[in-house]
Parts: sequence; C-alpha cells; structure tokens
Amino acid sequence: MAENIAKQARASSTVLKTLSNEQRSGALQAVHDALRNAKAEILEANVKDMEAAETANLSSSLVKRLDLSKGDKFDVMLQGVLDVAALEDPVGKITMAKQLDEGLDLYRLTAPVGVLLIIFESRPEVIANITALAIKSGNSAILKGGKESLHTFTAMAKVVNEALASTAVPADAIQLIASREDVASLLDQDKYIDLVIPRGSNELVRNIKSNTKIPVLGHADGICSIYVDKEADLDMASKIVFDAKTNYPAGCNAVETLLIHKDLKEKVVEVVQRLLDGGVTLHVTEEVAQSLPSDSKQIVPAVDGDFDKEFLSLDIAVDFTDSVESAISHINAHSSGHTESIVTENKDTADKFLKAIDSAGVYWNASTRFADGFRYGFGTEVGISTNKIHARGPVGLEGLVIYQYQIRGHGQVAGDYLGAGGARQFVHKNIDIKSVNL
Repeated sequence: MAENIAKQARASSTVLKTLSNEQRSGALQAVHDALRNAKAEILEANVKDMEAAETANLSSSLVKRLDLSKGDKFDVMLQGVLDVAALEDPVGKITMAKQLDEGLDLYRLTAPVGVLLIIFESRPEVIANITALAIKSGNSAILKGGKESLHTFTAMAKVVNEALASTAVPADAIQLIASREDVASLLDQDKYIDLVIPRGSNELVRNIKSNTKIPVLGHADGICSIYVDKEADLDMASKIVFDAKTNYPAGCNAVETLLIHKDLKEKVVEVVQRLLDGGVTLHVTEEVAQSLPSDSKQIVPAVDGDFDKEFLSLDIAVDFTDSVESAISHINAHSSGHTESIVTENKDTADKFLKAIDSAGVYWNASTRFADGFRYGFGTEVGISTNKIHARGPVGLEGLVIYQYQIRGHGQVAGDYLGAGGARQFVHKNIDIKSVNL
C-alpha cells in the first residue's frame, strides 16, 4: 500500500512540474475558496479532536497546537494559501548561464525536489500550508496526520481533494492519508520519496531521523535563547522577552533560556517582572535567585537539564553571564540551533553576537517569535530547519526547489574537446542571465 502511494506521488510529480505558474496558482485559489466555504464544518470537526485530546489528558502544548479556532489561526491559514499563490514562480528560474562553445550553452535552473512526505502531529493547518507550498513549487506531497487530529484532518482532506479535482493538478499530487498507514513503510520508500518533513514533537522527529534513508528536513527541538546585554534598554528587553515567552509558549520559536549580563544584577527585576506578572515560572540559578524576591512561588531553582530543555510552557531558565563572549559560548553549547536574540544598544556587541551565533536565525533587539515563514513573507512554511545543507530556518518555496543543469547544443560531442580525446577548447564565457529567454 505504501509503495503504491509513493509510486502515484512520483508519477504525479512528473506531470505537476510541467504545469504553468498560472495553473498551479489557480489550483491554490480553488483550495482557499473551498476551505473558506467549509470553515464551519472544519471547526466543528476540530472541536471533536480538542475534546478527545482533553479527555486523553494530552499535553497542554499539543492541545494548543491542535486548536484551529484560537484567535485568527484559521483566517491566517487561509491568507497563507493566497500569499503563496501570489508569490513569484520558484520553478524554472535561471541562476547561471554559460557559453561552453559556440552553439553549446549551459544553464542552471531551479527545479522541484520531487516527492515530499510530511508526517505531523496535532497541527491541522499543516494541511493547507503544505498543500500550498508543494503545489506552488511543483512538488507532489504525501501528508500523514496524527490520530489526535483525525477529525480535523479528515474534514480538511475531503475539502482539499474535492477542490483539486476541478484543477489541472494531478489527482495524486497531494495525497492526504488519514488512515493508520504504516509510517515505517512510507519511510522505506526512498526510491520514490525525496524528502521527509516531520512536524511535531522532538520524539517524532528523532524517531523519523533514525528510521529512514530519505533526507529529513526539520528540527527536533526549539531551544531558543535571549541574551540581555549590559547596554540593553531594559524596558525594551522586558517587552521582547515577555513576547518571546508568552505570545505562544507552545511554539518552537518561543524563548526557553534567558541570559542576563552580570552588570545588571541589581536591575534583574526590571527585566523579568513582566514575566512574573504574566504567570511565567522562572527556573533560576542560585546566583540569579539572590537578586530576586525570595517569597515568589514562580521562582524555582534550576535543575540539571533546564538549559537544554524545550519547556513549551510558561517556564523559562534564567542565568547570569559575564560577557557577550560567554553568552555566545553558552548558547552555541546548549541551543538547538533554531533562533537566538540579543538585546543591546551597542552595535559592535550586536554584530559580534550576530556573526558568532551558530543558529539558523539570529536577531538584534527583536523577539524570537519572528522566526516564522509567514512573518518572513514566505506566505507560509513547511517547517523550521536547523540543517546546514539545502535549506535553513523557516522553509518556504525557496527551500522546496533544488536545481538542475541543462545543456542546449547543436550536435556537439565530448570527444571533440580537450579532456575527452579531442583538440577543441571550451570558451567558458558567462552569459548575462537577463538576456536569456529559454
């Protein structure tokens, strides 16, 4: 069964990547309209999943991610589909052009990755996100949702499948699998599937990375840090840290570690008071505890592992640091490589931090919560990558295309040229990309 699904996706990808940008974007408009018109029934299904999750005593972070009716989440999801549709076509862009010889030209063009396998937990909006990004970038996608989002997934899958049926997109280009299809079998389909994108707990991501030969794009943890420098505007720092921790604690871009320069010992309360007022529990080192009120139940001793932990809740680990250098050292040692931020008024200090931090995202005087494809203007994202190959950070359309080389000639053969037995020399002359019209 899994092999058939993968084969169908591969066959569809061959057709999908030949469609025009107008055809692919038109299909996304159809998906948007269908999801918008089915909002009531989708949210009704989501309520069933929420009730089941609460009955099963699932973690609060998972329940929050499952909730599709929270705030403007549904409308943002819909807007993301339109935003992706409106983006420039990522496929077929010429990134290099070179004349090898007269009448023999070499081009490097962007091309779809091929077939994506997305395995996710709880986040039902992933269906719309991945559908939009996959179709726009010319990739086929197999989406496998978790059992905790079964009702929502089923409702949305029905809507998406029906919407795509009226477009030029091949029927099997987007396969939404709501059944208990064996994930292990799908992970074995390295002959047909090109990239696995896990969306969910670090346990899920680690398990997938350990059980497939297919390249995996994603991150296991979101251990984000903020360093408050001795030259920071403390009101700004307080506001940034508060937003990064409380805006959406279950998000992978929420701050989990707060480092404060020792010169601010007497002013620590100015940095953390907003957190305390917002119900955040501070897991502090003994040195930090001495600078904070001793009667607060929200201030607890940090234990082993707190600075290597993704709390995903209203908790944060706090420590002092001697300098920006020691902050950099601490973050590079304990961070998951997701997103870090420095708060300072000193440009030289900020520049040192921005250059030395070894993470996908590094910010100056800004909340880590900005680490998001929608906020970056990517329309939406397939996930956050902490990899150092192909794609990094929030992965939008650009991360779902690779490239291929095309040579356009007039009957030339390698044997006529130097290096293959011939005497003819290559020209290797750059061609102005702007002048090329393939």
